[in-house]
Amino acid sequence: MARIDKINEEVKRELAAVIRELKDSRIPLMTSVVTVNVTNDLRYAKAYISVMGDEKTKSEAMRGLRSAAGFIRREIGERVDLRYTPEFIFELDSSIEHGARIETLLNDLNKQRKE
Repeated sequence: MARIDKINEEVKRELAAVIRELKDSRIPLMTSVVTVNVTNDLRYAKAYISVMGDEKTKSEAMRGLRSAAGFIRREIGERVDLRYTPEFIFELDSSIEHGARIETLLNDLNKQRKE
């Protein structure tokens, strides 16, 4: 595993922990970190976030994360030993929700076949 891959995994793990600890009502419990891509110079980290809920819930969660970006960066800096603590760029990722929708459709299709 390459060094940057290890950094991505460690930052992802710690970011998920920090998000769970946030006391922002805009960020629901069903918020998860799908993946994190840290640039090679460690200056930026793009974090793909999945939020279960309607569009309003998702936009509020992203707004909450963006407003807490400074706090999150500081916490990650204390938890992960890196030369630079990356600046986080949060992107909404709907892949988990999309997968759940496909699974529901497949289950419905199987039920119809059995009937």
